[in-house]
Amino acid sequence: MDFLKLSERAMGMDEASWQRHANPWSVLSRFSILPLLCLAVWSRAWLGPAWLPVALVLVWTWFNPRLFAPPIYTEHWGARVTFGERVYLNRAEIPVPAHYRRWTTGLGALAGLGLVPMAVGLWRYDPGLTFGGLVLSMGAKAWLCDRMAFLYDEMIDKDPVYRGWMRKRSGG
Repeated sequence: MDFLKLSERAMGMDEASWQRHANPWSVLSRFSILPLLCLAVWSRAWLGPAWLPVALVLVWTWFNPRLFAPPIYTEHWGARVTFGERVYLNRAEIPVPAHYRRWTTGLGALAGLGLVPMAVGLWRYDPGLTFGGLVLSMGAKAWLCDRMAFLYDEMIDKDPVYRGWMRKRSGG
């Protein structure tokens, strides 16, 4: 099993939570998770053990895709990102173009690489390392999200289920 499938299972993502996660507020607010995690870990300087703040960030991570209502229209970037993630997770059943697999691997590795200086910075209370790693990791993740939107655009006609996720505004 790959890491992405494992993470989907750990998050308990079902059809309802995926539909809710297609809300642009859900997608955009997920970008708060890594900075909040940094703040939670850094809070040990002020609060002592950071278990509670870290636990709250983990609860937010799980709760976020369930918080917002499913969007009425799904033409926006955030929904296409979410749908692209689903298409990528389904790549064993319906193959995706090889360049998307390379982009996902490369950008995922770059995002993971950014976690190294971020973690060292958090350990040492070094704002430069922490921020640099955070920017590298989040930048790679944002770029990967954009690739997922393009993946969905390319794969929308490969399966009727994929096409059914798109809900356009009537008359426009």
